[in-house]
Amino acid sequence: MTRMSPRRSVQDALLTKERIVDAGVALASSDGLGGVSIGSLADALAMSKAGVIGPFGSKSDLQGAVLARASAMFTEAVIMPAMAEPAGLPRLRKVINRWTSYLADCPFPNGCFITAVSCELDAHEGPLREQLVETVTRWRSFLRDQVVAGRKAGDIPKEVDPDDAVHTLVGLSMAANQEIQLLGDQGAARRARRLMLAAVRAGASG
Repeated sequence: MTRMSPRRSVQDALLTKERIVDAGVALASSDGLGGVSIGSLADALAMSKAGVIGPFGSKSDLQGAVLARASAMFTEAVIMPAMAEPAGLPRLRKVINRWTSYLADCPFPNGCFITAVSCELDAHEGPLREQLVETVTRWRSFLRDQVVAGRKAGDIPKEVDPDDAVHTLVGLSMAANQEIQLLGDQGAARRARRLMLAAVRAGASG
């Protein structure tokens, strides 16, 4: 009998875990995090329920892994490409361009995953909501840091309040997400980009 090496066994376990999380993201993007059940994933992956829950220990931990993966996808698509730009306005402009493009061509059927999950979890206390709050807080802090850096560099006028700017940027993104997903507005992403840039007095072009 051929015995599997411990290293290969660990690799296979990690691949299985990633496969389950990927399937969970796909399911949550259409049915919400509440729709990520052990049974539904077992059916989708042709696995046993024990095989699905085993790598995570609980349904809540599995849902948390799904939320973390969706957040990582956003980071990879929007934030990471902008990190090559200097902090402040150059980085913020890149983020706004990537962010609005992400909304226009979103990998999730219901649009922005975080926006959809925020509506789902805002009235439900628990670890998933706490994880979401931490995720959203980090994102907003990142945006605020860029506005502050832009003000210090003189690229963003001093009268632009960082907290007001973040509020406006996030609000415009949520409005654009609704316009794209619910109203089918093909110009929503371009409009959001223009208004976001105007909010930080960065000009009207992307």
